[in-house]
Amino acid sequence: MRNKIIISVLLILACLLRVTAQSPVVAPAQKKPVMLVGGTIHTGTGEVIENGTVVFTGGKITSVGKTSDIKIDKTGYEVIDVTGKQIYPGLILPNTSLGLIEIGGGVEVATDDREIGDLNPNVRSIVAYNTDSHVIPVIRSNGVLLAQIVPTGTLLPGTSSVVQLDAWNWKDAAYKIDNGIQMGWPRKATFGGRRGGGDIAAPAATGPSAYDKNVEALEKIFTDAVAYVAVEKPENVNLRLESMRGLFNGTKILFISASEPKGIIAAISFAKRYGVKKIVLSGADESAWTAKDFLKENNIPVLLSDPLSLPKHDFSDTKLPFKLSAMFKNEGILVGLTYSSQAYPNLPFAAGQTVAYGLTKEEALQTVTLNSAKILGIDDKTGSIEVGKDANIVVSTGDLLDMSTNNVELAFIMGRNINLDNKHKQLYRRFQAKYDNMKALK
Repeated sequence: MRNKIIISVLLILACLLRVTAQSPVVAPAQKKPVMLVGGTIHTGTGEVIENGTVVFTGGKITSVGKTSDIKIDKTGYEVIDVTGKQIYPGLILPNTSLGLIEIGGGVEVATDDREIGDLNPNVRSIVAYNTDSHVIPVIRSNGVLLAQIVPTGTLLPGTSSVVQLDAWNWKDAAYKIDNGIQMGWPRKATFGGRRGGGDIAAPAATGPSAYDKNVEALEKIFTDAVAYVAVEKPENVNLRLESMRGLFNGTKILFISASEPKGIIAAISFAKRYGVKKIVLSGADESAWTAKDFLKENNIPVLLSDPLSLPKHDFSDTKLPFKLSAMFKNEGILVGLTYSSQAYPNLPFAAGQTVAYGLTKEEALQTVTLNSAKILGIDDKTGSIEVGKDANIVVSTGDLLDMSTNNVELAFIMGRNINLDNKHKQLYRRFQAKYDNMKALK
């Protein structure tokens, strides 16, 4: 009898969840050419086109320019009038656990972002990515259409991939698969500032011996990897070492997380010593600014973490997190933004905050579009509204980077018109109906 009651309760809960928290249906492939006519186009390259038109066919952008300059027979096209509205490239969220963590705070069944052990370069975050996460539709509604899914852990926690945020499963979602390996550089001492630098938890050593032990472990696996990849077809495949092959031929990017200036210099010098072709400093903060000359000299891009957070130290400039984007840009260092807390929808507003502290609006847009695309190695496909690129496009009635006017009405991923409903909107409608009914009864 007790089992029957439990089963009945579970079935009722399941039905309630289906009614109140359904995920939007995945959009079908683009069937006919689309023209967005009359809007203001922010191309992501710094150019702004007033009264412009964007045309895309088969998921690819085929024309961009002033409406008066585009002479196309509209027969057979889906023409969407967006006069007075703003057209942007889809935003890109790097360095995130989106789809790997549904509920934070130690809820184990909702977390699949790390594996046991410190040296797991072969662990693929993409296969754990949950396309049915209720968080994904929420951030799409603020214009974020692509994300880099990153495993967490220590030393070498695994391989990251870039996904598009409207898919049935991880294979459908894959946009740039297994193109990055994460490395957390160990610390010599426990960090004493306000916060850590990034999503990868670099091991906090208790003394020089622990630090040396961690560095020795990294040296051994990199030394083994260099020797392994020197053999074109190894007789015995080593999955860990095989996964690192791309670091030495330029097909994979090494994303380094380091929380101290000396650690940043040591980690990058380490990677270059082993012949790593592409390096990015991920989860960067004001410590990275201290090492700016070294970063510039070695042409290392940075992904700034949590630009809406508090400064790292009590003695820091209180506005420094807002200023860093412009500071790095003015030094000639390629900079992108991420948002490592679970408030992922704030990404466009973090970019908008930089406008008051040194960047223009178009430069701020680039930190979450084209710059991030370049850093992730996908700028040949996305990051800007240009002919030949994927039609990853957002249409807002107001400024996408301003939380008071951001209102995304349309979003396209590879030309597919994405459903912008989400759990927040469903709950709003649900309780709006409740209060409307209560008013009607009075």
